[in-house]
Amino acid sequence: MTSKKRRQRGSRTHGGGTHKNRRGAGHRGGRGAAGRAKHEFHNYGPLGKYGFKRPEDAQTEVLEVKVQKLDEDAALYAAEGLAEEDGDAYVIDARDVVDDGYDADVVKVLGGGQVRRELRVTADAFTAGAVELIEEAGGEATLSERAEEAAAESENTSDDETDEA
Repeated sequence: MTSKKRRQRGSRTHGGGTHKNRRGAGHRGGRGAAGRAKHEFHNYGPLGKYGFKRPEDAQTEVLEVKVQKLDEDAALYAAEGLAEEDGDAYVIDARDVVDDGYDADVVKVLGGGQVRRELRVTADAFTAGAVELIEEAGGEATLSERAEEAAAESENTSDDETDEA
C-alpha cells in the first residue's frame, strides 16, 4: 500500500479542499480555544463561575461503616484486638474499626442488612435504622464522648442565640 503523501501527488490541494482553506487558522475557526464563547461553544463546557467552595475548616469529614459489616466481622475484630467479647456480646468502638477513624471528625454507623449478634457499638453518630437493628439483636448503641461534647457545645451556642434574640 502506498503512503497517503504518495497518493496525493498530482492533486493540487492534497485533500484539503479549495486552495484557500489551508492558508492559516481561519479554516479551523481560529487557534486554540478561540471561539469557545461564540462559534465553538458546543465543544466546551459553560463559561463563568458557579456555586461556591466551602472553606476546609468549615467542612466536617464523615466516615461511615455499615452495621451489617460490624456484625459480620465482629469475631475478626475481637481476634485482632479491635473489639472485646463480653459474654455473648461484642463491644466495638467504630473509630477503631474504620480506616483513619481517629483522624475523621465524625464516624457514623449506617443501617441496612441483618444483625445476628449482640453488639455494643460506640460511635459519633447512628442512623435510626442502625439503632433499630442493633437493639433488635439485643445490643446497644452508645454515642461517643466526642459526640456528646459536640452536642453540648451546640446546645450552648443555641441557648446563647435564643438569649440574644
